[in-house]
Amino acid sequence: MSTVTTRPHDPAPGSVHGAAYGSAYGLAYDGAAMLGRQLRRVRNNPGLLILTQTMPITMLLFFGYVFGSALAMPGEEYRAFLVPGLLVATAANGIMTGMFQAAQDTHRGVTDRLRTLPVSRAAVPLGQSVADVLVTAAGTVPLLLVGLAVGWRVEGGALGAVGAVGLLLLFRFATTWIGIFLGLLTRNEEAAGQLGGATFILPLLSNAYIPTDGLPGWLRTVAEWNPISAVTTALRDLFGNAPVPEGAAWPVSHPVAGSLAWCGVLLAVFVPLAVRRYAHGGR
Repeated sequence: MSTVTTRPHDPAPGSVHGAAYGSAYGLAYDGAAMLGRQLRRVRNNPGLLILTQTMPITMLLFFGYVFGSALAMPGEEYRAFLVPGLLVATAANGIMTGMFQAAQDTHRGVTDRLRTLPVSRAAVPLGQSVADVLVTAAGTVPLLLVGLAVGWRVEGGALGAVGAVGLLLLFRFATTWIGIFLGLLTRNEEAAGQLGGATFILPLLSNAYIPTDGLPGWLRTVAEWNPISAVTTALRDLFGNAPVPEGAAWPVSHPVAGSLAWCGVLLAVFVPLAVRRYAHGGR
């Protein structure tokens, strides 16, 4: 007589809705375990954590006081314009961090060992992406505090600020799934590091650092259809830092809807790709 090993509190195998509930519960239970693993991984690598958290602050101080003197905006006005852009550029770095961590686990054989365990196939990438969002949420606080110190203010009210932070974390969640898929695809730490470095160009092709109305026509179109531009404009609008530009492409002229649409598209494409890639390994 065979025995069935189940997670704590799993429904009986023959119960009504047992399969559906068991699948959902299994994903939540295994995802929580993988989340704990990822958070311990971050704790055991404080140097990388400090570097990733201080880099946006360094860029704020450098860009805010150097670029601000070269643009038509006065210094404090430009720094208020820059803070939402840096927040979104940092969120877009989820591609790089997700890629490197997934490639590192694959290259070192950790992914193959995890794949042999009786856990949900979506749990490992889900745990990594949720852990990344939690770390990003904690790392956003110092950047906001420094932003306040250099002149940035929340002018749009508390509800708008909460919506801005929620949208920012949703975008980070979406970009992390892109990185996880690319990391599982490259399967090599060095290749992931080189490819991840190339993602720094993405905020440069957006309105994160400078307004796009002075760009050449074709480049302005590319910048305004960059998801970073939609999310950046949405944050500036929700924080009350800058009005929505007129005559821009649809995602920028309707920034909240455009940002949600971009996040939905990215998640719909890359979550299934990442889960399938993890499940099938190198095949």
